[in-house]
Amino acid sequence: MAGTKLVHVGSLKKGNYIVMDGQASVIKDLQVSRPGKHGHAKIRVEAVGIMDGKKRQIVMPGHDNVETPIIDKLNAQVLSISGDTANVMDMESYETFDMKIPEDLLDKVKDGVTVLYWDILGDKVIKQIKGD
Repeated sequence: MAGTKLVHVGSLKKGNYIVMDGQASVIKDLQVSRPGKHGHAKIRVEAVGIMDGKKRQIVMPGHDNVETPIIDKLNAQVLSISGDTANVMDMESYETFDMKIPEDLLDKVKDGVTVLYWDILGDKVIKQIKGD
């Protein structure tokens, strides 16, 4: 089970992952304000949730640390499909569980196919079909 690690907010870039409001998110925009005479630079981070697609933003001092999710990229075999849900078996642990199939992969996910999925903060999401 992957967790999080602390990263200096000043080292983040567009496309990095960050935990905001308990959700793993992708950074879409970073803006750094110039420090004042006695102040510190402030960093404004805009991000979109990986799972829920919601926009989030925070403003924080540039010397603060933030949590970034540790993303496990794993393979699983599709055992069966019911509507937009696939029952899959992890290729390493042989654990079986259900995952929602993303809309862009609905027509490609079939029984017996191997998929790449991400385990992010306990949520699992199918990212691509292996062997395409």
